[in-house]
Amino acid sequence: MHARVTFTQGTADMVDEAIRQVRAILPMYQKQKGFKGMYTFANRETGKGFTVSLWETEADLLASEEMGNRARHDVTKASHITATAVERYEVVLHP
Repeated sequence: MHARVTFTQGTADMVDEAIRQVRAILPMYQKQKGFKGMYTFANRETGKGFTVSLWETEADLLASEEMGNRARHDVTKASHITATAVERYEVVLHP
């Protein structure tokens, strides 16, 4: 399994809108080949957060890059948060 992790920074008052925007794009992800799930984490005090999308194979992850870029742009624009980094990982333990 593989993961794309998007780290974000905003203010505490931006968190709820960012969560709403991520929920809105979730159906688009669910239609993608190899999509295995998504988790979003937020610290309401600092405005920091990150979202992890999980993909069955590295090929599925790579095939979703354009859609991920578009979704990231839409979410950050609508919620006024900043994507500070995007990283990709192999999931080495998934009980």
